[in-house]
Amino acid sequence: MTLQKKIEKLENILSSLNPLIVAYSGGVDSSFLLIKSSQIPGLRIMAVTIKTPYIQSRETDEAIDFCKTHNIRHQVLHTDIIQEIINNPADRCYYCKRHLFNLIRDYARKNGFSYVADGSNADDLNSFRPGLKALKELEIRSPLLEAGLTKEEIRKILRESGFNIWDKPPMTCLLTRFPYNVQFSADELRMVDEAENYLFEQGYYGSRVRMHGDIVRIECLPGFIEKITSNSNREKIVSKFKEIGFKYISLDLEGYRSGSMDTFAND
Repeated sequence: MTLQKKIEKLENILSSLNPLIVAYSGGVDSSFLLIKSSQIPGLRIMAVTIKTPYIQSRETDEAIDFCKTHNIRHQVLHTDIIQEIINNPADRCYYCKRHLFNLIRDYARKNGFSYVADGSNADDLNSFRPGLKALKELEIRSPLLEAGLTKEEIRKILRESGFNIWDKPPMTCLLTRFPYNVQFSADELRMVDEAENYLFEQGYYGSRVRMHGDIVRIECLPGFIEKITSNSNREKIVSKFKEIGFKYISLDLEGYRSGSMDTFAND
């Protein structure tokens, strides 16, 4: 199917989902879904963002700013860490998605919205995504996936349409910074969030801070490795991370890899 046919299919799907709540994380996919939804004539939409201790504070702030900039109605719902994920099980995404989307569905019902959609795309079918099971059980629609749109195609459309978020790095939840089956604390989540925000502010976009007990492992894009290891930059990062509360700071020479914690699933 051509890209144009996929876009037409997406528009037809969205036209049938009225009124619609878009579960909005602030990432590339859900931003694209929100933009396309806002362009459908007669479609009543609203963006809903969930704020939890394991979602990056920067991501929520960016979601709020995006909706304000594009004049889209937006609501932020708050929730705490649920018991099912406190030990970071391998299927945490299933329990997390089920909880978060139940909250969004309840909000939708109370406010007169008939449908809830998320930003899953066609590539998500090719990777470990236990959260998709929860979405199916709750009858959450995934218009980008249904239209067959891939991440690369979504970025291409955004770039050609002049949206500067087209190359925004992925921002997964903070639970991916911890090994499976290891209990984490709210304080550790705060530390990781603060450390990643610092790296972002220093220009190391897309970096991850992975925790292994007393050791923290920085994953960055390949082009940043030499910059980080230069004396002045390294010393600043070490100083800041120790101020945050980390004991041992390491740099992963393999660089950033999506899902790198899966390597430690059976350790």
